[in-house]
Amino acid sequence: MFRVIISGRFGDLDETGRASVLAASGLAFSTQGAFTHDGTLSAFTFRCQVPATPDDDEQDATRRALAALDAYGQPYDVLRVAVTDMRTIKIRRRARE
Repeated sequence: MFRVIISGRFGDLDETGRASVLAASGLAFSTQGAFTHDGTLSAFTFRCQVPATPDDDEQDATRRALAALDAYGQPYDVLRVAVTDMRTIKIRRRARE
């Protein structure tokens, strides 16, 4: 599993586009993706969770996250992309005393 965060800014949003972005607002990672944004809906952060196969890398995850962002059909410019490969995350458990 990859978690991808895309920071960007929207182009000109019409009323339908604004409603679409507002409906997809949230903090959670999901396969459809969720937006956080500023009050004017100009800058945004898009959080997306991408399933991973053993051969997938960060470029594959980025392509699929951009496809999820494209599915909203709104004009945007990407400013930054951050990818975390959840397969490499180590969970350290506290030793019980």
